[in-house]
Formats: sequence, structure tokens, C-alpha cells
Amino acid sequence: WGDTSCPGIYKEYFNRDKIREHYNFTKGAGGEAAAPSRWVGSVLIVLLCCVIVLENLLVLVSICRNKRLHLAMYIFIGNLAASDLLAGAAFMVNTLLSGSTTFSLTPVQWFVREGTAFATLAASVFSLLAIAIERHVAITKVKVYGSDKNCRMVLLIGACWVIAGAVGSLPIMGWNCISDLGDCSTVLPLYSKRYVLFVTTIFTLILAAIVGLYTRIYCIVRSSHAEIASAQTLALLKTVTIVLGAFIVCWSPAFIILLLDASCPARACRVLYSANYFFAFAALNSAANPVIYVLRSQDMRAEFLRVLCCRRRRPRRHGRPGVPLRTSSSMDKVPAGPAAELGTAPLTREGTTSV
Repeated sequence: WGDTSCPGIYKEYFNRDKIREHYNFTKGAGGEAAAPSRWVGSVLIVLLCCVIVLENLLVLVSICRNKRLHLAMYIFIGNLAASDLLAGAAFMVNTLLSGSTTFSLTPVQWFVREGTAFATLAASVFSLLAIAIERHVAITKVKVYGSDKNCRMVLLIGACWVIAGAVGSLPIMGWNCISDLGDCSTVLPLYSKRYVLFVTTIFTLILAAIVGLYTRIYCIVRSSHAEIASAQTLALLKTVTIVLGAFIVCWSPAFIILLLDASCPARACRVLYSANYFFAFAALNSAANPVIYVLRSQDMRAEFLRVLCCRRRRPRRHGRPGVPLRTSSSMDKVPAGPAAELGTAPLTREGTTSV
């Protein structure tokens, strides 16, 4: 974790000269210069972040407004949308405070700027893991929980955010390179290369575990009785798999850049100076997820339109609140007959939630 003289390290957290010293060492003089092309890129990134925030805010409002979406699967999707929304906001702030503005920051402000971005990335990864765990439990071990046991789901979502916050705050707590320039990252000049390698490795292993879970789920569904391997089951699995695939496609280049950063000596890999483009591409994932939800769920699509048009939802004549009726929605269509007892989407019946 670097030098053991912690008071000396923390004293440097308010020394603005440290920022310039680290950038000059890792990137050379003018490493954060504000070129005209950079300003154009920054404007485009800010616009993209505005779209990300608005899209995911629509997802959250839609889930809150529509009782048909008050199911475990949609709540986990809402948690992922919340992490995407915060990721868009954090990336926007990061962009606005980059360039020449970087050198007016103190190290503690720099750590907050970068730490929030890492925390939201961690929240997205852990949210994907939570969704995979929920799907696996729903397929392999159908249980009925009373409405008073919903705290289990809250605890799981809470754990995602607590762990994400802890991961993002490690550098400001001391795991940085302020006392060791030779250990500094090129992409993130105050971060330790060991921290960058640690985070990237952990995220990669979690994503591999998620892929393994979905592979096992598909094997179970394909080898099960026809009633279990219903169209509804496969459609829901396809939706969450598309979300996972989009995350991997968008973030893989950024992960590769971070792994390269951890292994390259200072100023040895010039591709690292263009890391912002890779992170901008990764940000597209947060914009793509709401589009996936809308394309895959008829209920979500209808609620989006109601929110955009400021229309209230009409009360249903038949059925109890919270009970999903038969619909063509690919994410929440409930099969009839015995398969309903084995369905993989959470079903609400008489105040209980089957997960």
C-alpha cells in the first residue's frame, strides 16, 4: 500500500504541485493540454452523458410508476439503471474537470473525481452479478418468500453499493503512488499500477463468473422438461444475456488498456495517451442498456411512452395489483398451467414473491 508514513502522504493530498509532477512524469509536459480536438471530444462526451442520465432516469421512473414492474427482476434492472445513471453523471463531471482544469485540482479532489467513476463501474459489475445470481436462484431453487422477507433483496443491492464504494475509495485511503512515482499509472497518474491491475483483474474474474452462471442456467433450461424450458424463460435469459454481452463488448477495450497500463513503463506505450477514447466507448454501454430494456419489454416500452407523454396509467379492471397478467412482453410473460409454479420470472401472489 505504499509508504507507511501515512501522515506524510495525506499532507500531500492538498498540494496542487503534486498533480503537475505526476502528469509530467507519466505523460510528459503538456500531457493534459486542451487542444481544439479535445474540446470537441469533450462536448460530445458531455452530450452523451446527458443522454445516459435522461435514459436511465426514465427507466427508474417507469419501474416506480408501473406496479407490473415491481418484481424482483425489474428491481435488479432498476439497480443497474441507477448505476448507469450515476456513471453518466460521474463521467460528465470527470470530463468537465479534465484538460487544463486538472492542474487546478488538489490530489484529494482528483481522487474524488476518479474514485466516483471507479465506484460506478464497480456498481455496474456487481449489479450484473446480482442479476445473474437472481436468475440462477429462480431457475434452480424456486422458493416462496413472504413480503416481510424482501429485505434480503435490499441487502443484496445494498452490498453492491457498499463494496463498490469501498473499491472506489481505496486510492484516497492510501493505495496510491504519491510517494512512489515509479509505480504510477499512465492513464491515471496518481493511481498505483498495482491498484489498477487489482481492480481490472477482479472485474474480469467477476464477469467470467457471470458468464459461467448463465452458461449453467442455459444448460439447466435446455435439459429440463419442456414446461420449464418455456418461451418466457428463454426470452428473459436472452434479455439479461444481451445486457451482459453489451457490457463486455463496450468495456473490453478499456479493460485491455488498463491491463496494458499496469504493465507498461512510463511513456513507453503511447496508445495509453488516447485512453479517453476507450472510456468514451465504454460509456456507450450505459446508453445502450435502456434501449435494450425498451426493445425487449412491451410493458417497459409502454411505460416509457406514458412517462414521455405525461400520461397516467389506467387502472386495470381484472386481476390484483402486482400480478402480471398474460402479455406479449418478452421479459415478464407468465406461462399458464403447471409451468407457472416453475416459472423463472418472479411472480407476486397473495402478498408473497416467488423467486
